[in-house]
Amino acid sequence: MSEDSAIRSSMEDIKSRVEFQLECGEIIPEDVKSLLTEIEILKVQTENMKARLLEASVATGRHLQEINKLKAHLEQLTEPPLFIATILEVTGEIALIRQHGNNQEVLTQIPEECLGKIEPGMRVAVNGAYSIISIVSRAADVRAQVMELINSPGVDYSMIGGLEDVLQEVRESVELPLTEPELFENLGIEPPSGVLLHGAPGTGKTLIAKAIASQAKATFIRMSGSDLVQKFVGEGSRLVKDIFQLARDKSPSILFIDEIDAVGSMRTYDGTSGSAEVNRTMLQLLAEMDGFDPKGNVKVVAATNRIDLLDPALLRPGRFDRSIEIPLPDERGRIEILKIHTRRMKLADDVNFEKLAKVMSGRSGAEISVIVKEAGIFVLRRRGQQIAMADFMKAYDKVVNVKAPTIPQAMFV
Repeated sequence: MSEDSAIRSSMEDIKSRVEFQLECGEIIPEDVKSLLTEIEILKVQTENMKARLLEASVATGRHLQEINKLKAHLEQLTEPPLFIATILEVTGEIALIRQHGNNQEVLTQIPEECLGKIEPGMRVAVNGAYSIISIVSRAADVRAQVMELINSPGVDYSMIGGLEDVLQEVRESVELPLTEPELFENLGIEPPSGVLLHGAPGTGKTLIAKAIASQAKATFIRMSGSDLVQKFVGEGSRLVKDIFQLARDKSPSILFIDEIDAVGSMRTYDGTSGSAEVNRTMLQLLAEMDGFDPKGNVKVVAATNRIDLLDPALLRPGRFDRSIEIPLPDERGRIEILKIHTRRMKLADDVNFEKLAKVMSGRSGAEISVIVKEAGIFVLRRRGQQIAMADFMKAYDKVVNVKAPTIPQAMFV
């Protein structure tokens, strides 16, 4: 007998005794008081029992939920795996699919919930019996998605000095086809399908791409040529395909490929799988560039400092119609670069940009930027307030005369 039943039985016994004593006239006040006290105690015990039963019910509910979760997880673990297949043809309620991996082609029935939703080219999940279970949404490789530039790099054309002619060519080739396509239509000409920026290291190729990303009202997708070189067979070409598809989906867009020589060098084969994979990746790149409409809303911009290594198929008209060389800055360009990098600095009266530009002859914009920063470090070191001409000269000597450390011959003994 449970505790609750015992309490109820005791209360019934007390009630029966009281009724019997009342009928017989045997009840006395003291007995009534003791009986009432006993009834109150039994009531408290009853309430305590109800509270414990409620707690037990809640705990039981939690245990049941946990058991159901474990059952669902166990069912998921014991379910047979699904396979990915591609829809080749659809005829009524029958679909021809090709399973990934073994390339086996099978005719299968389309389930009712998928009728009218399946089209050739879609990916579906199938079980071991090749029955279609669900439609797999087409999603680009996550590595392609992270290449989309969300935040502006904060660079504009005013921060690039000595390259007015180059910037004009870039804007005519990249921006105008996206912002004012009617100009090309009125003249009956097709805009360039691709632009290749080449020149010595540090001349501003990537800086120009950042300026394009900031100024053009279009999606900017940036990748490096080395990002396309993957380890396993087919991964590189698939990544190229996903990147170009992302550019189409996000159009109008600008696709910038930095250091394209990493994947677009002249095709060679040394007998290794790595060499073959690089060649396959470049072939996919060539095919994707051929697939772009010159009048479309996607523009391809690439940069390299080794144009001599690029494959001729990549340089032919139709892929990169415009090849723009980014030269080392002349004297006027070096003066503009110095003014750009020192616009927020406190300069002494003896600073002469013309003299500095002559001293820095043959230096790239990146080197000039480093020299200006190094001059500021000299002033910071002595806790000065202004940057003097002597600081720039010391910085120039330090940056230009940097030599690689010599390795003791004893290390090779």
